[in-house]
Amino acid sequence: MCNLYRMTKPNSEVARWFDAIDQLGGANFGEEVFPGYPGAVVAEGALVSMTWGFPLSRKGAKGQPLKPKPVNNTRADKLGGFFWRYSFAERRCLIPLTAWAEAEGPKGGKTRSWLSLPDGGLLAAAGVWRESDEWGRCYSMVMTEAAGPAADCHHRMPVILAPDDYGTWTGGDAEAARGLCRPWTGPLALDRTQQPWAGGAAQATLL
Repeated sequence: MCNLYRMTKPNSEVARWFDAIDQLGGANFGEEVFPGYPGAVVAEGALVSMTWGFPLSRKGAKGQPLKPKPVNNTRADKLGGFFWRYSFAERRCLIPLTAWAEAEGPKGGKTRSWLSLPDGGLLAAAGVWRESDEWGRCYSMVMTEAAGPAADCHHRMPVILAPDDYGTWTGGDAEAARGLCRPWTGPLALDRTQQPWAGGAAQATLL
């Protein structure tokens, strides 16, 4: 599961890599992206800003509305469910990142373990997006079973797409896109740090 990722490349480089129109210009994002915060996404041929997580309505003990919770992870085997199916069928996107983090260690003492390409290059995670009343355009990252170094940290990992598969994910039919929801078997580097996991990140939600 992915609760935190890094995007350290400039917008212009990301737009060139994905052959996308840069609609961000000089907009700045934090290098670390947390659920409920904006991130750069490639959708409909453009590099744009969206909020990470579909809003999930909540109510308090007395029935009062609470701040929505960001559902920022999407299980690949649940893409046909009501919460996701229209976005998966009609609005798939690419999520540029240079690394994603998993929490490892004991409760209360978890640290950040980062996974990336060995050369620190750009990766593309599969995503879905939609318009929301609460946050405008928002996106969620698709998760599948973990493999390789990622399986040493968690039983799930983002669906990482090879460049040849970008067009199939964003523009192919749903069944062809579903066939891409498999573990990444390419090289990955695992960096186990002593950086505390906690530190302002919203808790991820997986549906």
